[in-house]
Amino acid sequence: MIAPARAVAFEILVKVVTTDAHSDELLRGRDVDALSVQDRALATTLVLGVLRWRMKLDTSIRPLLARPEAKLAPAVETALLLGAFQLLYLDRIPAHAAIGESVELTKEAGETYAAGMVNAVLRKLARLPRVCEQSGESPEVFAHPRWMVERWERFYGREAARATCAYNQQPAPVYLRLAHPDAERALAEDGVEVAPGEFLTAARRVVRGDVVRSEAFRRGWVRIQDEGSQLVAELAGRAANILDTCAAPGGKTAILSERSPEAEITAMDVSRRRLDLMRRNFPEERIKFVLADAAEMRVAPEYDLILSDVPCTGTGTIARNPEIRFRVSEAEISRQHERQVKILSRALQGLAPGGRLLYSTCSLEPEENEAVLAECLGAESGFRAIPLDEEMARLEREGELHAEGARKLRESALRGRFLRTLPGVHQCDGFFAACLTARR
Repeated sequence: MIAPARAVAFEILVKVVTTDAHSDELLRGRDVDALSVQDRALATTLVLGVLRWRMKLDTSIRPLLARPEAKLAPAVETALLLGAFQLLYLDRIPAHAAIGESVELTKEAGETYAAGMVNAVLRKLARLPRVCEQSGESPEVFAHPRWMVERWERFYGREAARATCAYNQQPAPVYLRLAHPDAERALAEDGVEVAPGEFLTAARRVVRGDVVRSEAFRRGWVRIQDEGSQLVAELAGRAANILDTCAAPGGKTAILSERSPEAEITAMDVSRRRLDLMRRNFPEERIKFVLADAAEMRVAPEYDLILSDVPCTGTGTIARNPEIRFRVSEAEISRQHERQVKILSRALQGLAPGGRLLYSTCSLEPEENEAVLAECLGAESGFRAIPLDEEMARLEREGELHAEGARKLRESALRGRFLRTLPGVHQCDGFFAACLTARR
């Protein structure tokens, strides 16, 4: 019988390989929630471990195949990777369990013909010494595509690029947004220990404990949200009439609603499913939900504040979505740039005179950030960028940003008129943010 954690991990990994699903979302699904606390932890470790170390695992497995260049069926390749990860990285799992259950997973997936090969390859791997094939290169760097690391080195320097690679190979910290005065007390009563966030007074980092099974989480007193994501929404500020152009899943919309409790908010998204989920989470009548493609929208210049947290490659979130490193290409970066320019150009038309637009991505790639702003501002003379140090000072005055967090951001994240967090340099996802205003 296959252990529940391995069975669920295998299913998730196959979905990641064969669809555009993200591991972060799949690991919050019903099958994972139904596992015991221990099995849920193991399933998460297996999924993220295989995805983080896939390049190393591939180089360990391929030489042991009869035909190293052969294309394997997704289920067969996944069974091999899952077994190899356990053999190479999880000392507490017996080799016979890692090998035997990988063979059984192959059979249950309908690939019985390959069961003997999976058994033979993993047995050979179990007898090999654990060494890194890349002398002179750190395993963390080797776990990323070379072209990606070279870009980060060129844009941010060698030290920062390596810090990002190392951060991506560790379990991403779990951050919470406190949304109720009694949230922290309720978490403590359920055995959830938290520490202050790096920047924000309303953010907490989970030190230990199971948040999703806590009373505070069930009541909606806390939300799981990366601190970088929270910071972007805080920078947007307050207004009376707000448009969130790419709103789902709604974490930033929630902060906009908290900070402007009397505002009329329009939450727009291209996905009906994701927008319907938001409707259930936001019963307030003052939030209007609109199903539309932000790249094609036509809006009147009536909004005091627009948040355009646009779709992107997500290279700043590889720590929690490790498969992104294999899905993104330089061609995809260019494709995202074109769509982002369309979204920002359309969104700017919705700004009332003197209104503000916060543009953001969770990408580390300049083509999706500075280059998008340069192209849009070059084509639209009625707008300008506001230095974000003004918004930072406002957040500090209002008590949303603590003094040490403000200092860190000024020293390492503010770059001219823009803000950028880098994974590893900062203990959060990588985000880019810029604030634009319509000339009066």
